[in-house]
Amino acid sequence: MFPLPLGERIKVRGVESLKTQHKPLVKALRRRPTDAEKKLWQRLRNRQILGAKFRRQQPFGPYILDFYCAESKLAVELDGGQHGKPKGASQDKQRDEYLKQEGVTVLRFWNNQLFHEFDGVIEMIGTTLQSRTPHPNPLPQGERGSIEYVCLTNPSRCP
Repeated sequence: MFPLPLGERIKVRGVESLKTQHKPLVKALRRRPTDAEKKLWQRLRNRQILGAKFRRQQPFGPYILDFYCAESKLAVELDGGQHGKPKGASQDKQRDEYLKQEGVTVLRFWNNQLFHEFDGVIEMIGTTLQSRTPHPNPLPQGERGSIEYVCLTNPSRCP
């Protein structure tokens, strides 16, 4: 059996990938964002928070995430009133459990929280990104926690 030429895919009759199934819904959600999504997207887009790249309405498994940073595996969800009802809350719990199993951290904010505490929401996202993002130049295993002092003026006064 030879490999397929670049760009060709094997299609199984009657089976579509989840990403393909979500495509029309994702496009519709991107075209008609809520006011809260518009406001938050203005701060998340173009790597404005710690250089993190976010995508909006990102398919992930069987779900569509409001905002997702793949580098940090961080999802940011904005919840309206429907999430406060028992059915919405149980669906959110199931979704959060799935995402946790996949290694994704989920931050949830109510829409009104975003409007009234915007700076706090942005700060929380930044703090979470810092804790989730590995340092670009980590110290070698044996050197972690050690500090080397360099004396430039009077060596006798150095620690």
